[in-house]
Amino acid sequence: MSEVFEGYERQYCELSVNLSHKCSSAALLPDGEPKKQQTSELKVGLDDADVLIRKMDLEARSLQPSLKAALLAKLREYKSDLNKLKKEVNKLALTGANQAAHDLESGMMDPHAASANQRERLAMTTERLDQSSDRIRESRRAALETEDLGVSILGELQQQRESLLNSHNRLHGVDDAIDKSKKVLTSMSRRISRNKWIMGSVIGALILAIIIILYFKLFHH
Repeated sequence: MSEVFEGYERQYCELSVNLSHKCSSAALLPDGEPKKQQTSELKVGLDDADVLIRKMDLEARSLQPSLKAALLAKLREYKSDLNKLKKEVNKLALTGANQAAHDLESGMMDPHAASANQRERLAMTTERLDQSSDRIRESRRAALETEDLGVSILGELQQQRESLLNSHNRLHGVDDAIDKSKKVLTSMSRRISRNKWIMGSVIGALILAIIIILYFKLFHH
């Protein structure tokens, strides 16, 4: 397995366990600012988990097909678990929002329940938290879009790499065929040369025999 993937996986598992514990703790808190603060931290943690999932996906798709299939199957399980955790956090956020609206209505009906300064401070704090969360989400979104582009480019490069490997294998097969053809031709050339020498020797012997026969016929009568 890729060491890079294992590193991302280890970070994700630690973060996932931490987020699960925080979510359980936040569910036990009474509605109020501490619960809202913890819910905001959970959302930031979920964004970090999304980034790690994207990085694992990018790394898995760059590996050999035999490893890629197993790692992508594992990633699907991680994504399913993360989606469940997102639903729980969204429920916490929705509960907090409903309670805040209820408290605001109660304050409006009972002017003596909270002072104007307290409401103003609460509104400013809430606005700052919302702005910070929006900036963080925007940064995460930009990072995710960049990684999506990286995944797409890497997929195209992987396809080109496989195409080049296939072409190389075909060229290697052609080279092997050429080498075999050369060996066959060399062997045939050697046999032809050897046969020429044999035929030359036979012809020479025949000529010598004819000369000897003619000599005896001409000079021994």
